[in-house]
Amino acid sequence: MDISDVSLGSQLTVMWNGRPIFIRHRTDQEIEEARAEDINNLIDNNARNPNIADVNLATDANRAVPNHDKFLIMIGICTHLGCVPLGDGAGDFGGWFCPCHGSHYDTAGRIRKGPAPENLHIPILSVTEEMVLSIG
Repeated sequence: MDISDVSLGSQLTVMWNGRPIFIRHRTDQEIEEARAEDINNLIDNNARNPNIADVNLATDANRAVPNHDKFLIMIGICTHLGCVPLGDGAGDFGGWFCPCHGSHYDTAGRIRKGPAPENLHIPILSVTEEMVLSIG
């Protein structure tokens, strides 16, 4: 799938294997906010990214698409009870918000407040220089 047309500051949701996939083209401000957060303040320190070694911390760099750090691609399912969070800057941390039970995710998709125990998960993926995304 070509994601080069996803506008800066917007999100595209596509379905893959029956699950929503959030494709977010983040602004510089969203990236700066995510990078400024102290990793020790996070509820879940695990990157939840199978594309890198499992021991990596949930830094913004470990959650963004390698070599395309303005893009964040995640499975759009709340890690609390499987609801689909609202995006486009929703919630207290400018990322995603699950209105069903009150989980708030930041601009890197990391859980910051509410009952969800884990960050939004990242699927196995690759993105070419031409911005063609492959999932799975």
